[in-house]
Amino acid sequence: MSEFFLELFSEEIPSGLQKKLRTDLLESFKKNFKDKSIEFTNCFSKSTPNRLVIVFENLKKEITIKSQEIKGPNIKAPNVALEGFLKSNKITKKDLVIKETEKGNFYFFRTKKQTLNTKNILKDIIFENLNKIQWKKSMRWGSGNLTWGRPLKSILAVYDKKKIEFKFHDITSSNITFEDTHYEEKAKVFNDYKSYLSSLKKIGQIVDQDERKKNIENQFEKIEKKRNIIIDKNSNVIDEVINLTDKPNCIVCKFDERFLKIPKEILIITMQHHQKYFPTYNNKGEITNEFVVVANKPDKKGLIKLGNERVVEARLNDAEFFWNKDKSKNLVKQVSRLKEMNYFEGLGTYYDKAQRMRKLGSMISDDLLISKEKVELSSSICKVDLISEVVGEFPELQGLMGGYFAEVQGFEKDICIAISEQYLPIGLDSKIPKKPFSIALSLSDKIDTLVGFFGVDKKPTSSKDPYALRRIALGLIRIIVENKKNFKIKDLINYSISLFETQELKLTNNNLRRELEVFFKDRIKYYMKEKKLRQDIVDASIENLNLNNISFEFEKAKSLNKLVLEPTGKDVIAIYRRALNILESDKNKTKLDNSTDPGIFKTEFEKNLHTKINEIRKYFSSIDKTENYEETFSFLASAKEPLNAFFDNVQVNDQDEVIKKNRLELLQMFCKTFENFTNFSKLENT
Repeated sequence: MSEFFLELFSEEIPSGLQKKLRTDLLESFKKNFKDKSIEFTNCFSKSTPNRLVIVFENLKKEITIKSQEIKGPNIKAPNVALEGFLKSNKITKKDLVIKETEKGNFYFFRTKKQTLNTKNILKDIIFENLNKIQWKKSMRWGSGNLTWGRPLKSILAVYDKKKIEFKFHDITSSNITFEDTHYEEKAKVFNDYKSYLSSLKKIGQIVDQDERKKNIENQFEKIEKKRNIIIDKNSNVIDEVINLTDKPNCIVCKFDERFLKIPKEILIITMQHHQKYFPTYNNKGEITNEFVVVANKPDKKGLIKLGNERVVEARLNDAEFFWNKDKSKNLVKQVSRLKEMNYFEGLGTYYDKAQRMRKLGSMISDDLLISKEKVELSSSICKVDLISEVVGEFPELQGLMGGYFAEVQGFEKDICIAISEQYLPIGLDSKIPKKPFSIALSLSDKIDTLVGFFGVDKKPTSSKDPYALRRIALGLIRIIVENKKNFKIKDLINYSISLFETQELKLTNNNLRRELEVFFKDRIKYYMKEKKLRQDIVDASIENLNLNNISFEFEKAKSLNKLVLEPTGKDVIAIYRRALNILESDKNKTKLDNSTDPGIFKTEFEKNLHTKINEIRKYFSSIDKTENYEETFSFLASAKEPLNAFFDNVQVNDQDEVIKKNRLELLQMFCKTFENFTNFSKLENT
């Protein structure tokens, strides 16, 4: 049993490219090994900024490929089919036999048992996998034609402690790599992964990304205890710095305390997103002037600390200047400047958008029973921060900065919060607006955006969604569902369309309303799946979903997800199915109307079932927004006895066609009554 060990040594590969390559290349090798019948007990991939390592353990030195029978074309098939079969399998017609099958006579041939050398197969597999690597971004250098994420310097390939020799473009593989990643010195021979790992560990390099993560987390813990601070361990930043280092060293740095007077989001964005640093907080949750840097080597002279502090100081100086300059500019007086800022081609300026939002927000305020004037004011000024220098420097802070500007200028608190939360939520797990004015502003922004982009035919296509419309629609759904409120979405869409027309902005998509409805239903379906609702329940709920009742429909589906597993739920589905099966067995035989004539009932069982159906109908007509879904299911389940009695004592397919038709219409009435709750035909009885 032998080990296969591959290292690709290159210039520093960016974190995102490195992580994808690590995963994709390992999967590609595993697939090749499976196709070639190469067995192994364990495999893994590791990486540093300069190194990508693939290891497979306990491979057999020889591979035995068993003889197998391969089916060819029918003997009556055209000659071209036979020729293609012979060519693809590298055989002649003499190698074939004819066998009779259920579908006729076919050509077959039996392969010979083979014993192959694993090392020879590995050479081809490595070359094939390196050639088919797909980079999101790649580069070519020198006179060669190799394109790679960053310049590839060497390939170490070892199997069974011996090097695998091959040429990949202008690079010849070997069992040698560089220990020093910066100067490419101290080249050393390695014949197995264990000695390679041990040697690099002695000089402080950690090849295993998971081990580096643990190392960083341990350093964080020590810093927190020693300095009595809490480090903001943003998972995205941690993932990035893990792949930017191979000798992680955490350093505590500081910036001037005066910068704590500017909004904390500016500090966080500067440190986290721009510099990949980690902000810190005191025990009260307040941001401090200390931050942590993960460097790639020890800082014995303190130069790394000093350099990073200077970088942050420079950026925060700019941010402080912009903040002090922007916060004093009157928001209301600046609204007219939005006329100079285009929103999107065909959708007017940001001033036009703000005016549309103002009117949409006014309509939404009726459902929320809040002040129209305050909603209209927040809508009018909510986009002004886009022309500020702070947002120009930190575009991630749009909305948030508008809220801060409004607060400094003395606007009411709920208006300030609404402006800062207008873009929320930004994902499936992010915070949603909870306060009425925030809900109104966020909904009006999202509806205007969706109507506008669909109106100029910029809707998502397959996997492409350049304007994040799926995220925006999902955010709208989350606001409605998670606040347990309903809005007249169809009316809002129609009103939004009319607002574009009033501004003489032509929406060219004639199918806008229908496409938006389909799009919303698709996003609701996605949301339900993410909330772990059963697929059949999702399908049943979406079938006849009313966009004006999104919250009700979700709560119903959520309850249904539990109820169908209970005895009552199973009874409801079973009796519905029993009635539906009879109707489907008679499909297209009897033409049914939507009426049942109680005057021609022949038995008490028909009358009892009809009475029960009318009771259920009356129940559905009386329930309101506070429907108790368990009560509804119990009421539906109460039809079990009269329905079973009907089937046990009444022959539906009576010889008299009029009687038969009336009984089928009674069952149709039964099913349609149940469907007032949901489309039970989509549900599975488990």
